[in-house]
Amino acid sequence: MDRSNETSPMMGFILLGLSAHPKLEKTFFVLILLMYLVILLGNGILILVTLLDSHLHTPMYFFLRNLSFLDICYTTSSVPLILDSFLTPRKTIFFSACAVQMFLSFAMGATECVLLSMMAFDRYVAICNPLRYPVVMSKAVYVPMAAGSWAAGSITATVQTSLAMRLPFCGDNVINHFTCEILAVLKLACADISINVISMVVANVIFLGVPVLFISFSYVFILATILRIPSAEGRKKAFSTCSAHLTVVIIFYGTILFMYGKPKSKDPLGADKQDLADKLISLFYGVVTPMLNPIIYSLRNKDVKAAVRNLVSQKHFTQ
Repeated sequence: MDRSNETSPMMGFILLGLSAHPKLEKTFFVLILLMYLVILLGNGILILVTLLDSHLHTPMYFFLRNLSFLDICYTTSSVPLILDSFLTPRKTIFFSACAVQMFLSFAMGATECVLLSMMAFDRYVAICNPLRYPVVMSKAVYVPMAAGSWAAGSITATVQTSLAMRLPFCGDNVINHFTCEILAVLKLACADISINVISMVVANVIFLGVPVLFISFSYVFILATILRIPSAEGRKKAFSTCSAHLTVVIIFYGTILFMYGKPKSKDPLGADKQDLADKLISLFYGVVTPMLNPIIYSLRNKDVKAAVRNLVSQKHFTQ
């Protein structure tokens, strides 16, 4: 193999972003910046409220705090880089910074997949086995469950990032994306990437396929239990405890399936339009979903709304 054109690690990569569509850059800069501020504010308030209100010191809200913190970390690992790419045409990023950003994005995404399945298990026990809930979901259980989610995400991210960044990159070092997205980086490699492909397929089965099946089976049992509740009020109350989580799961996995499951265009003109669409869908997945999570949990959760009102009233009282 001719390695004369191999990209030096000191040279780094060039992030293409939306440089081919300069008219869209200013619009999306303002839009993404506002969304990022909403993410920080919404998830920050949710973490604060669930920490300060003793009534929310339960496994469900412990997982929710982890989810909110994860969404802040996930967006912070990519959004500042995206905003900078809108202001700087053909933004250059060093190999080391690219590796860190790739690791953080992959780790947060994998962790969220596992964490959502842990939250589904929590709702399953709460609705299907309410009398055993305090025993099954004790602090000695739910804290390791959350820690295991973070550990699993970090381990797979370490494996995928190390395999990707050890590849030789020859010639063109332009990443046709906003960030160091692993699939976009692998396209630049001038070596066999079969090991990377196999490892990613295995990771997708473990972190996408298994959690989806687990969540699906959990909700089959949850819905079966809810339908057996004799009163309509009881069914409504039971469903309300898991409706927010179910909504978040549908948005999260629905976006992933749409992003990677849609057919590819073979027409060159259509491919350019699809390339732009892929970037915007990726942007939606990375920014809109974390923004919606605290809104969904706030609007569809009476306990959170009550805690926010109590916090605001206490603040006014002290003043």
